[in-house]
Amino acid sequence: MTADLSELLRLLLNLIRFGTIADIDYDIQRVRVRVGGNLTTWRPWITLRAGDAQSWFPPSLGEQVIVLSPEGELTNAVILLALYSDKSGPPSTNPAHHTTRYVDGTVVQYDSTTHTLSATLPDGTSITVAPGKVTSNAEDTECTGNLLVQKNLIVNGSAALNGGMNVKAGKEGGPAAMVQGVIQATVDMIANSISLVKHPHGGVKKGDDDSGGPK
Repeated sequence: MTADLSELLRLLLNLIRFGTIADIDYDIQRVRVRVGGNLTTWRPWITLRAGDAQSWFPPSLGEQVIVLSPEGELTNAVILLALYSDKSGPPSTNPAHHTTRYVDGTVVQYDSTTHTLSATLPDGTSITVAPGKVTSNAEDTECTGNLLVQKNLIVNGSAALNGGMNVKAGKEGGPAAMVQGVIQATVDMIANSISLVKHPHGGVKKGDDDSGGPK
């Protein structure tokens, strides 16, 4: 009778246990968990989705987890992620934040109070968008670094270039720029060191007469 009670107590205690990740096999999606002085067999961890849609956000070594064992048998356990610890605390304690901090220091955060989605990335980070179309309906978009366009740049509205413009002809030659319409310059236009405003005209006499057009 005492043995039966001890076994029943063991099973009850093992229904829900706390532990830390001791080993990870990413290929088979299994972990071994240190529970007190015991080490479980290779057990699956619970993921967000694993049907028509799938998610992948595996645990890490030393992460605190909950061990759920049907009928109290650790050999049948599944691992529920995760619990904050002194080693791995939350990236934010603001209730308006939905934040993920990655091992390389990257932080992706949405602030529902300020309606701001931000991504703080370390140096050398790259962002890739697969072929298709990216549409931004933002009222304003600001790029604080360089912007390189490998193919055509099409602007349907007006363009303001506040820092000057440098235009070069393509590799196949031809004109560096073609304008279908009128070019207006408030100061001057210079071609091959010749000023449109200040260059002299020959064959005219001084006085009130106007010269002909530039030649």
